[in-house]
Amino acid sequence: MRVFPPSRSGLTLLLTLFFLLLILVASFAGLASQEPIGLRFTIYTLVAAIAFLPLPFLAYWSYSLFRANYSIDRDKLSLNWGLRVEQIPVTDVEWVRPKEAFPSRVGLPLFHLPGVLTGVRHNPDLGVVEFLASDSKSLLLVATSKRVFAISPQDPNGFMQELQRTIEMGSLSPSEPQSVFPVFVIATAWESILARYFWLAGLLLNIGLLAWVTLLIPSLGQIPLGFLPSGATGEPVPGAGLILLPVVSLFFYTIGWATGLTFYRRPDHRPLAHIVWASGVLSTILFLLAVMFIVSTPS
Repeated sequence: MRVFPPSRSGLTLLLTLFFLLLILVASFAGLASQEPIGLRFTIYTLVAAIAFLPLPFLAYWSYSLFRANYSIDRDKLSLNWGLRVEQIPVTDVEWVRPKEAFPSRVGLPLFHLPGVLTGVRHNPDLGVVEFLASDSKSLLLVATSKRVFAISPQDPNGFMQELQRTIEMGSLSPSEPQSVFPVFVIATAWESILARYFWLAGLLLNIGLLAWVTLLIPSLGQIPLGFLPSGATGEPVPGAGLILLPVVSLFFYTIGWATGLTFYRRPDHRPLAHIVWASGVLSTILFLLAVMFIVSTPS
């Protein structure tokens, strides 16, 4: 039995926020590219940078909610939420109850959005409660010897009955408990020499590109940043516009790094993860070549 948490409203909100912030980043980065070094350029750049910061989190939360599911078989209960995976032998499940069964209030994580109820909260009666849920109205609490998990299947009563029936039937082949955290996936990938090389190479190249462009901008006048249909360079813009290239390069590198992690957690998909990370290094090199071409092209 595999069920999913309610996700429509949460995904709608997360994706709406993501694209609104992405438009804000693009708009203010475009405005900054049209301004010479000065107060307006600084303000536009800061707004674009601040709007960019939540984007990786919104992307990961959207991915996690889209892929989230809870499954029951004869031997284990599996909770999957993005890079977070918890496999609980049915013999380790002590009880499962709706939150309404408790007289005391079950507090939600300190920071949460509709569709994103994740994190750990301490309850005086239950101890440590880890949330892997999207809807506070359909919370089920599953207690194990380690901690209590708060989940939100679409049909809480049906899921609870199925889990209780599975526990009563007993396990045919007891499985080992398994906990996978996002940090664990990163640490596992870091042990790969190839992954470590791609990460560090991409990061250092992006830092070098950003530093180089920052040093170049004060000495630049007008530069071309585009091409006309005829192939000729477009109308020159202030040299500060060159900052767009390292910003876009860093954005692509960050998205590629996170995408590679989602592949790496499955051993059969790890070659795809290395391809994605290698593409991030290649993409940054292409941005470096683009900067060299732009600064060497007469305006």
